[in-house]
Amino acid sequence: MHERVLISAADLAELMKTTPVVLIDTRDAANYAEAHLPGAVNIHEIFTYLAMSTPQGVVALRETFTEAFGKAGLSGKETAVVYEQSMTTGFGQSCRGYVLLRYLGYPRDRIKVLHGGFSAWRAAALPGTTDVPAPKPVGFPVAAEGPSILVDLNEMKEAVADPHVVKLDVRDVDEWIGESSSPYGKDFCPRKGRIPGSVWLEWYRMMKPTPTGQMFKSPAEILAECATVGIRQDTPVVVFCFKGARASTTFVALEEAGIQSVRLYLGSWNEWSRDLSLPIEEGMPY
Repeated sequence: MHERVLISAADLAELMKTTPVVLIDTRDAANYAEAHLPGAVNIHEIFTYLAMSTPQGVVALRETFTEAFGKAGLSGKETAVVYEQSMTTGFGQSCRGYVLLRYLGYPRDRIKVLHGGFSAWRAAALPGTTDVPAPKPVGFPVAAEGPSILVDLNEMKEAVADPHVVKLDVRDVDEWIGESSSPYGKDFCPRKGRIPGSVWLEWYRMMKPTPTGQMFKSPAEILAECATVGIRQDTPVVVFCFKGARASTTFVALEEAGIQSVRLYLGSWNEWSRDLSLPIEEGMPY
Protein backbone atom coordinates (compact mmCIF):
# COMPACT_ATOMS: atom_id res chain seq x y z
CA MET A 1 0.00 0.00 0.00
CA HIS A 2 1.38 3.40 -0.93
CA GLU A 3 1.79 6.22 1.56
CA ARG A 4 -1.45 8.08 2.16
CA VAL A 5 -2.01 11.23 0.11
CA LEU A 6 -4.45 12.92 2.48
CA ILE A 7 -2.98 14.73 5.48
CA SER A 8 -4.94 16.16 8.38
CA ALA A 9 -4.53 19.74 9.55
CA ALA A 10 -2.96 18.60 12.82
CA ASP A 11 -0.49 16.30 11.06
CA LEU A 12 0.43 19.04 8.60
CA ALA A 13 1.14 21.46 11.44
CA GLU A 14 3.53 18.89 12.93
CA LEU A 15 5.11 18.09 9.55
CA MET A 16 5.89 21.78 8.97
CA LYS A 17 8.01 21.81 12.14
CA THR A 18 10.39 19.12 10.91
CA THR A 19 10.26 18.95 7.11
CA PRO A 20 10.72 21.43 4.24
CA VAL A 21 7.19 22.04 2.98
CA VAL A 22 5.82 24.09 0.07
CA LEU A 23 2.17 24.98 0.60
CA ILE A 24 0.11 25.54 -2.56
CA ASP A 25 -3.19 27.39 -2.25
CA THR A 26 -5.42 26.70 -5.26
CA ARG A 27 -8.21 29.12 -4.35
CA ASP A 28 -8.97 32.37 -6.18
CA ALA A 29 -7.05 35.55 -5.46
CA ALA A 30 -9.78 37.06 -3.26
CA ASN A 31 -9.97 34.10 -0.89
CA TYR A 32 -6.19 33.86 -0.78
CA ALA A 33 -5.88 37.56 0.05
CA GLU A 34 -8.42 37.28 2.86
CA ALA A 35 -6.37 34.61 4.64
CA HIS A 36 -4.23 31.58 3.85
CA LEU A 37 -1.83 29.15 5.45
CA PRO A 38 1.42 30.83 6.54
CA GLY A 39 3.89 30.67 3.67
CA ALA A 40 1.39 29.39 1.10
CA VAL A 41 1.81 30.29 -2.57
CA ASN A 42 -1.31 30.94 -4.63
CA ILE A 43 -1.61 28.97 -7.90
CA HIS A 44 -5.26 29.28 -8.88
CA GLU A 45 -4.46 28.13 -12.43
CA ILE A 46 -4.38 24.59 -11.07
CA PHE A 47 -8.17 24.93 -11.10
CA THR A 48 -8.83 27.20 -14.09
CA TYR A 49 -6.51 25.65 -16.70
CA LEU A 50 -8.39 23.90 -19.51
CA ALA A 51 -6.14 21.13 -20.77
CA MET A 52 -6.26 19.48 -24.17
CA SER A 53 -4.49 16.18 -24.79
CA THR A 54 -3.19 16.99 -28.28
CA PRO A 55 0.63 17.00 -28.58
CA GLN A 56 0.58 20.80 -28.49
CA GLY A 57 -1.77 20.77 -25.52
CA VAL A 58 0.46 18.39 -23.57
CA VAL A 59 3.53 20.57 -24.20
CA ALA A 60 1.65 23.67 -23.05
CA LEU A 61 0.39 21.89 -19.93
CA ARG A 62 3.86 20.69 -18.95
CA GLU A 63 5.46 24.07 -19.59
CA THR A 64 2.77 25.97 -17.68
CA PHE A 65 2.97 23.93 -14.51
CA THR A 66 6.69 23.20 -14.57
CA GLU A 67 7.17 26.96 -14.47
CA ALA A 68 4.48 27.56 -11.85
CA PHE A 69 5.72 24.86 -9.48
CA GLY A 70 9.33 25.95 -9.93
CA LYS A 71 8.41 29.53 -9.02
CA ALA A 72 6.65 28.18 -5.93
CA GLY A 73 9.94 26.66 -4.78
CA LEU A 74 9.48 22.96 -5.54
CA SER A 75 12.90 21.42 -6.26
CA GLY A 76 12.05 17.80 -5.46
CA LYS A 77 13.37 17.95 -1.90
CA GLU A 78 10.30 19.58 -0.40
CA THR A 79 6.94 18.04 0.44
CA ALA A 80 4.26 19.73 -1.66
CA VAL A 81 0.96 20.19 0.18
CA VAL A 82 -1.96 21.34 -1.97
CA TYR A 83 -5.19 22.72 -0.54
CA GLU A 84 -8.49 24.41 -1.41
CA GLN A 85 -11.24 25.91 0.76
CA SER A 86 -12.87 22.56 1.52
CA MET A 87 -13.07 19.24 -0.29
CA THR A 88 -16.18 20.19 -2.29
CA THR A 89 -16.24 23.99 -2.63
CA GLY A 90 -13.47 23.92 -5.25
CA PHE A 91 -14.66 20.97 -7.37
CA GLY A 92 -11.67 18.97 -6.19
CA GLN A 93 -9.06 21.48 -7.31
CA SER A 94 -6.52 20.53 -4.65
CA CYS A 95 -6.63 16.95 -5.92
CA ARG A 96 -6.10 18.27 -9.44
CA GLY A 97 -2.88 19.80 -8.11
CA TYR A 98 -1.89 16.38 -6.80
CA VAL A 99 -2.57 14.78 -10.19
CA LEU A 100 -0.56 17.43 -12.03
CA LEU A 101 2.40 16.97 -9.70
CA ARG A 102 2.21 13.20 -10.11
CA TYR A 103 1.99 13.56 -13.89
CA LEU A 104 5.07 15.78 -13.99
CA GLY A 105 7.00 13.20 -12.00
CA TYR A 106 7.32 14.89 -8.61
CA PRO A 107 8.26 12.27 -5.97
CA ARG A 108 5.04 10.55 -5.03
CA ASP A 109 5.87 10.35 -1.33
CA ARG A 110 6.32 14.13 -1.26
CA ILE A 111 2.86 15.13 -2.47
CA LYS A 112 0.01 15.63 -0.02
CA VAL A 113 -3.52 17.03 -0.09
CA LEU A 114 -4.74 18.85 3.00
CA HIS A 115 -7.82 16.86 3.99
CA GLY A 116 -10.66 19.29 4.54
CA GLY A 117 -8.72 22.21 3.08
CA PHE A 118 -8.40 25.64 4.63
CA SER A 119 -11.71 25.18 6.46
CA ALA A 120 -10.31 22.19 8.37
CA TRP A 121 -7.11 24.12 9.12
CA ARG A 122 -9.06 26.98 10.70
CA ALA A 123 -11.43 24.59 12.47
CA ALA A 124 -8.36 23.14 14.18
CA ALA A 125 -7.58 26.66 15.51
CA LEU A 126 -4.44 26.86 13.39
CA PRO A 127 -3.18 30.25 12.20
CA GLY A 128 -3.89 32.01 8.93
CA THR A 129 -2.14 35.04 7.50
CA THR A 130 -2.46 37.73 4.85
CA ASP A 131 1.30 37.92 4.30
CA VAL A 132 2.36 37.05 0.76
CA PRO A 133 5.60 35.05 0.57
CA ALA A 134 8.32 35.56 -2.02
CA PRO A 135 9.76 32.07 -2.59
CA LYS A 136 13.05 31.68 -4.40
CA PRO A 137 12.41 30.19 -7.86
CA VAL A 138 14.06 26.81 -8.42
CA GLY A 139 14.31 24.29 -11.21
CA PHE A 140 11.33 21.97 -11.01
CA PRO A 141 12.50 18.35 -11.42
CA VAL A 142 10.55 17.10 -14.43
CA ALA A 143 10.98 13.35 -14.69
CA ALA A 144 11.64 11.52 -17.93
CA GLU A 145 8.32 10.55 -19.49
CA GLY A 146 7.23 7.03 -18.68
CA PRO A 147 3.90 5.31 -18.10
CA SER A 148 1.50 8.12 -17.37
CA ILE A 149 -1.39 8.38 -14.94
CA LEU A 150 -3.12 10.47 -17.62
CA VAL A 151 -4.68 9.23 -20.85
CA ASP A 152 -4.83 11.30 -24.01
CA LEU A 153 -7.60 11.38 -26.57
CA ASN A 154 -6.30 8.41 -28.56
CA GLU A 155 -5.94 6.33 -25.40
CA MET A 156 -9.45 7.31 -24.39
CA LYS A 157 -10.73 6.06 -27.73
CA GLU A 158 -8.98 2.74 -27.05
CA ALA A 159 -10.52 2.61 -23.58
CA VAL A 160 -14.00 3.18 -25.04
CA ALA A 161 -13.44 0.21 -27.35
CA ASP A 162 -12.23 -2.03 -24.50
CA PRO A 163 -15.08 -3.49 -22.42
CA HIS A 164 -12.65 -4.53 -19.69
CA VAL A 165 -11.82 -0.90 -18.85
CA VAL A 166 -14.39 0.96 -16.78
CA LYS A 167 -14.97 4.47 -18.09
CA LEU A 168 -16.02 6.30 -14.92
CA ASP A 169 -17.96 9.54 -15.41
CA VAL A 170 -18.10 11.52 -12.16
CA ARG A 171 -19.82 14.69 -13.40
CA ASP A 172 -22.91 16.20 -11.78
CA VAL A 173 -26.27 14.64 -12.60
CA ASP A 174 -27.40 17.37 -15.04
CA GLU A 175 -24.30 16.72 -17.15
CA TRP A 176 -24.69 12.94 -17.03
CA ILE A 177 -28.29 13.01 -18.30
CA GLY A 178 -27.43 15.58 -20.98
CA GLU A 179 -29.23 18.62 -19.65
CA SER A 180 -26.00 20.62 -19.33
CA SER A 181 -22.65 20.45 -21.11
CA SER A 182 -20.52 21.80 -18.25
CA PRO A 183 -20.37 23.57 -14.87
CA TYR A 184 -19.59 26.75 -16.84
CA GLY A 185 -23.05 26.80 -18.41
CA LYS A 186 -25.45 24.47 -20.17
CA ASP A 187 -24.19 25.34 -23.65
CA PHE A 188 -20.50 25.95 -22.92
CA CYS A 189 -19.61 22.91 -25.05
CA PRO A 190 -21.17 22.17 -28.45
CA ARG A 191 -22.70 18.88 -27.33
CA LYS A 192 -24.36 17.44 -24.24
CA GLY A 193 -24.27 13.79 -23.31
CA ARG A 194 -21.94 10.99 -22.31
CA ILE A 195 -18.88 9.16 -23.58
CA PRO A 196 -20.16 5.81 -24.93
CA GLY A 197 -20.03 2.89 -22.54
CA SER A 198 -19.31 4.99 -19.48
CA VAL A 199 -20.79 4.40 -16.02
CA TRP A 200 -21.74 7.11 -13.58
CA LEU A 201 -20.67 7.66 -9.99
CA GLU A 202 -21.10 11.29 -8.99
CA TRP A 203 -17.93 12.64 -7.38
CA TYR A 204 -19.79 13.77 -4.27
CA ARG A 205 -20.30 10.13 -3.35
CA MET A 206 -16.65 9.90 -2.37
CA MET A 207 -17.42 12.32 0.50
CA LYS A 208 -19.47 12.41 3.69
CA PRO A 209 -20.37 15.25 6.07
CA THR A 210 -18.36 15.83 9.24
CA PRO A 211 -18.42 18.59 11.86
CA THR A 212 -15.64 20.37 9.92
CA GLY A 213 -17.14 19.91 6.46
CA GLN A 214 -17.14 17.28 3.75
CA MET A 215 -14.36 14.71 4.05
CA PHE A 216 -13.41 11.60 2.10
CA LYS A 217 -15.18 8.40 3.05
CA SER A 218 -13.13 5.52 4.42
CA PRO A 219 -11.43 3.15 1.94
CA ALA A 220 -14.05 0.49 2.72
CA GLU A 221 -16.89 2.93 2.07
CA ILE A 222 -15.29 4.06 -1.20
CA LEU A 223 -14.91 0.45 -2.33
CA ALA A 224 -18.59 -0.10 -1.55
CA GLU A 225 -19.52 2.88 -3.74
CA CYS A 226 -17.29 1.55 -6.53
CA ALA A 227 -18.91 -1.86 -6.34
CA THR A 228 -22.24 -0.30 -7.41
CA VAL A 229 -20.76 0.34 -10.87
CA GLY A 230 -18.73 -2.85 -11.16
CA ILE A 231 -15.35 -1.59 -9.93
CA ARG A 232 -13.21 -3.88 -7.77
CA GLN A 233 -9.65 -3.31 -6.59
CA ASP A 234 -8.28 -5.11 -9.66
CA THR A 235 -10.54 -3.34 -12.20
CA PRO A 236 -8.77 -0.99 -14.67
CA VAL A 237 -10.47 2.42 -14.48
CA VAL A 238 -10.26 5.62 -16.52
CA VAL A 239 -11.98 8.45 -14.66
CA PHE A 240 -13.15 11.71 -16.24
CA CYS A 241 -15.44 14.70 -15.71
CA PHE A 242 -15.53 18.03 -17.56
CA LYS A 243 -11.92 19.19 -17.24
CA GLY A 244 -10.35 16.83 -14.71
CA ALA A 245 -10.92 18.52 -11.32
CA ARG A 246 -13.79 16.40 -10.02
CA ALA A 247 -12.14 13.40 -11.64
CA SER A 248 -8.95 14.19 -9.73
CA THR A 249 -10.85 14.01 -6.45
CA THR A 250 -12.20 10.62 -7.49
CA PHE A 251 -8.71 9.55 -8.63
CA VAL A 252 -7.36 10.27 -5.14
CA ALA A 253 -10.30 8.49 -3.52
CA LEU A 254 -9.84 5.37 -5.65
CA GLU A 255 -6.10 5.27 -5.04
CA GLU A 256 -6.61 5.73 -1.31
CA ALA A 257 -9.07 2.81 -1.40
CA GLY A 258 -6.51 0.55 -3.09
CA ILE A 259 -7.83 0.46 -6.67
CA GLN A 260 -4.75 -0.81 -8.46
CA SER A 261 -5.10 0.67 -11.95
CA VAL A 262 -6.56 4.18 -12.09
CA ARG A 263 -5.86 6.67 -14.87
CA LEU A 264 -7.42 10.03 -15.60
CA TYR A 265 -8.60 11.57 -18.86
CA LEU A 266 -7.67 15.20 -18.22
CA GLY A 267 -9.19 16.47 -21.47
CA SER A 268 -12.49 14.94 -20.31
CA TRP A 269 -15.84 16.07 -21.70
CA ASN A 270 -14.44 19.49 -22.64
CA GLU A 271 -12.20 17.83 -25.21
CA TRP A 272 -14.32 14.82 -26.25
CA SER A 273 -17.48 16.84 -26.93
CA ARG A 274 -15.68 19.36 -29.15
CA ASP A 275 -14.57 16.70 -31.66
CA LEU A 276 -17.78 16.25 -33.64
CA SER A 277 -16.44 13.07 -35.23
CA LEU A 278 -16.50 11.27 -31.88
CA PRO A 279 -19.59 9.32 -30.81
CA ILE A 280 -21.60 10.32 -27.76
CA GLU A 281 -24.65 8.98 -25.98
CA GLU A 282 -27.47 11.50 -25.62
CA GLY A 283 -30.68 11.78 -23.65
CA MET A 284 -31.72 10.01 -20.51
CA PRO A 285 -29.63 6.84 -19.91
CA TYR A 286 -31.57 3.60 -19.64
